[in-house]
Amino acid sequence: MEGFTITPTADHNGNFYLNRNVQAYFHSDYSSGAEHWQIEGTIENIICTLKNDITPYTENVLQNVCNQLENILLIDLPQILKLTEKSNLLVCTIPRAKVSYNANQLYFKKTVSKVADQLTGFTDGTNFIVRNVDTKTTHRARAGYGGNGDMPYPGITKNTCYISDEIKGKDILLIDDLYTNSVNIDEDAIQAVLDKGAKSVVFYSVGAKLTL
Repeated sequence: MEGFTITPTADHNGNFYLNRNVQAYFHSDYSSGAEHWQIEGTIENIICTLKNDITPYTENVLQNVCNQLENILLIDLPQILKLTEKSNLLVCTIPRAKVSYNANQLYFKKTVSKVADQLTGFTDGTNFIVRNVDTKTTHRARAGYGGNGDMPYPGITKNTCYISDEIKGKDILLIDDLYTNSVNIDEDAIQAVLDKGAKSVVFYSVGAKLTL
């Protein structure tokens, strides 16, 4: 696991999505391309398989990848708790882009929930941020398959998600499968949680594409 700082950075239109620095962590670098995501056991394969967007995977394949993700989280999350010096972190997840998904497309969130319940010092809040308006699927939009909704803009999380009042006053661990610092959807979600009244937010992603 590696740490980095998410800093307020303007997009190509001069918009800012975040108003403060936020400590962040990720398990492994993410590389695009079939030579990576088709190799079983890689971070790319884990993330792409759990999205389950194109050719449906069998339940056996999905469960195997869930087990791999679970093992990663069981190692990384206790380290984050120690580094933050918090007594408890409320675990929330970045919601997927659409309102409706099949159950076999939501195993990332289910696995995070399972791990949060297993570990001391964590509270499961994976249902505290819920998409209620479709947005573009950003990782597919460039190929023309983003679907209905908007691409990221400042405030999109608050405009398209239900955010529980249970977040107020809590130290939040906000988790996503993949962080890309040019997309800004994670930055916007962090700001939305802070605006909702979170005491603090630390971010974690399984994979990260930290472009210069």
